[in-house]
Amino acid sequence: MSSIRVRAQLAGDTTTVRALMSHPMETGQRKNKAGEPIPAHYIKEVVAEVKGKNVLTAYWGPAISRNPYLSFQFTGAAAGDTLKISWVDNKGETDSTEVQVG
Repeated sequence: MSSIRVRAQLAGDTTTVRALMSHPMETGQRKNKAGEPIPAHYIKEVVAEVKGKNVLTAYWGPAISRNPYLSFQFTGAAAGDTLKISWVDNKGETDSTEVQVG
């Protein structure tokens, strides 16, 4: 199961995308109960594509909160098109999901 929950709603010629990503987004600044630093673990890049065309690239860092929410709008999609959202984190882990624009 994907760590990304996403909706893509079409209104006129504008598609509104809302995505919630489950990720710890650790900054590397906090310490655990033993006083040892918790290693940094955060999403570095989020990409959204429709019909193989990039509609958004977001570059993130450790300042983004845990389980980040992303909302954006774009034009050029049609009902039934597939939207793919994927992310890569600083440890090289990845995830992606696809939904139909509706």
